[in-house]
Amino acid sequence: MNRMDVTEKIISTKVSKGLKWEDIAKKVGQSKEWTTALCLGQMTATPAQAKAVGKIFGLNADEQKWLQVVPYKGSLPTPVPTDPLIYRWYEIVSVYGTTIKELIHEEFGDGIMSAIDFSMDIQREPDPKGDRVNVVLSGKFLPYKQY
Repeated sequence: MNRMDVTEKIISTKVSKGLKWEDIAKKVGQSKEWTTALCLGQMTATPAQAKAVGKIFGLNADEQKWLQVVPYKGSLPTPVPTDPLIYRWYEIVSVYGTTIKELIHEEFGDGIMSAIDFSMDIQREPDPKGDRVNVVLSGKFLPYKQY
């Protein structure tokens, strides 16, 4: 058994039970974005969070322990994503990455936006021309230090 086996069991159970990430997140006590990342193998659970996820998905004690292991993050199957939705994010960074970088540097100076001290919110935004996906990414600014 490994982390991927636990992730596959979670996904399979979610589908068979017709569960929603938002409902799962409420039981775990975290945002739907973070909880989804946890269940897909990208975050590390506390023992209490692992127990909550275990109860929802019928995970045994060993499977719950895998949720508490620090995962290998950013593990997409290919260097350039082939899934159309994920590829669009790759395209956004390819096209707008330099713009985002330039505007962050102009506003904050030389540094980066943290993906560790970070939050994300994904919402449906009704629009008469077709609903929109509203994604808000918020990361702490980390300036490069001089030494």
